[in-house]
Amino acid sequence: MFPWNPVLNQSGPTEFVFRVFTAVPEFQVLLFLLFLLLYLMILCGNTAIIWVVCTNSSLRTPMYFFLSNLSFIEICYTTVVVPLMLSNILGDQKPIPLIGCWAQMFFFLTLGGADCFLLAIMAYDRYVAICHPLHYTLIMTQKLCIQMVAGAVGLALFLSLQLTALIFTLPFCGHRREINHFLCDVPPVLRLACADIRVHQAVLYVVGILVLTVPFSLISVSYVFITSAILRIQSAEGRHRAFSTCSSHLTVVLLQYGFCALVYLRPQSSSSVDEDRQFALVYTFITPLLNPLIYTLRNKDVKNALKKAITYKGTSEAL
Repeated sequence: MFPWNPVLNQSGPTEFVFRVFTAVPEFQVLLFLLFLLLYLMILCGNTAIIWVVCTNSSLRTPMYFFLSNLSFIEICYTTVVVPLMLSNILGDQKPIPLIGCWAQMFFFLTLGGADCFLLAIMAYDRYVAICHPLHYTLIMTQKLCIQMVAGAVGLALFLSLQLTALIFTLPFCGHRREINHFLCDVPPVLRLACADIRVHQAVLYVVGILVLTVPFSLISVSYVFITSAILRIQSAEGRHRAFSTCSSHLTVVLLQYGFCALVYLRPQSSSSVDEDRQFALVYTFITPLLNPLIYTLRNKDVKNALKKAITYKGTSEAL
């Protein structure tokens, strides 16, 4: 086990600063407004999903239970990064204490890992629903669903704690170092270390394989069986309905795993700092934003529940 609070033993820098996106005041204001708008849309969209799942009895199924948990994780995931990012866009560079950087990295990795594990759990849920429909309620019990979500969060907590603690045992030179990023992510922080980081990179790849490659492989196997089962369905309407319940999830999976793999599984020698920032923007803003959009626009049950809720609210206000 790595030490819980290695940052307290650091003799190097006491704080970091993030590199600004631009020094032009007009562009700073535009970026601030753009990212603020995206953040508010993420909060509203994912909160709407949680609310409609919790208040609509027809959506109290394992699939929507996992979806509401995914939305909650997306809200926390972006909140760990975006408020601090917004405060650093306007004006001068604002320092972040070493312990603050440690905390942001730990929660960012924990929530990102839980997100990936939960997507794999959702794929298993779809596999059981389509390939074993008669046994679905017997297999996907409420107890099992809660245990799987708790297991996903617990495993993500364990892996992120080990990785974060290991990284912050490294020495960082100077009193104040600039992180060429908008958050305390693993690759940019490793670049600031004044020591051999080959072991740390190896651990990063192992964690990346456990969080990205293994769940994605399980998702791929699940969808092989799902596709085979869908093709055996006789009616075109049945095939379309089965496919529609999976297409939303598969779209989110490809976005999340694809861009995360480009950041965490690429060799450091072939990675670019600017590319890492661009990819990070995608899984920090675009994926959490697309999650509610994809599931509401391509899922009839969620759309109908939202329409009923809006209609009921409008009727109540009119009365």
